Formats: sequence, structure tokens, C-alpha cells
Amino acid sequence: MSKTFKNDIFAAIHETASDLSDAGLMDKRTLRRFDDLCLTPVEKLSSEEIKSLREGAFVSQAVFARYLNVSTGLVSQWERGEKSPSGASLKLLAIVKKKGLEVIA
Repeated sequence: MSKTFKNDIFAAIHETASDLSDAGLMDKRTLRRFDDLCLTPVEKLSSEEIKSLREGAFVSQAVFARYLNVSTGLVSQWERGEKSPSGASLKLLAIVKKKGLEVIA
């Protein structure tokens, strides 16, 4: 999966930093700081947005959960606002929001 940058300038800066890291001239900690500065952050989704994504794709909670590799119960908890997605699940939901469920199908 390719990285998404805030803009072209940040992409160029990050590419240079990555090359410096590959050459051993920059440590991994500094490169992670560049990631934080340059990469587009993944925004949190509300329970209503998650439900809207699923319903917009015309799939059940069980099918949606299968695509995201989570349990049906977890999708239900997200949609009721009892839990919030994080990590890889949040990233996948951001991709689904931007490109549609068929991208990860």
C-alpha cells in the first residue's frame, strides 16, 4: 500500500528522509517523526459514519465484518458507539470511505 502525503512537498521531503535512512545517515526514530509530519492522518469515524459506509455498500454487518477481518459483534459495537475502531481497522475504514468497499473485496 502506498503512503498518502499531505501534499507534494511533504512527499518529496519524506522521500529524501527515507533515502537518508536507507543510506544509514538518519535513524529510524527520526524517520518516524517525518512520517508523523508528512503522512495524512487517519481521521476517526463516528458510529453514524461507519453505519453509513456499510449501508452504502449494501452489505450486512456480518459481510462488512468479514471484509474488515473483525467480528460481527465488533462492527455492531462500532455502529452503536460502544467502541471505536483503531489501528488497521480504522485505516481500512478510511480506505473504504475514500474508495469504496470493493477496493478491499
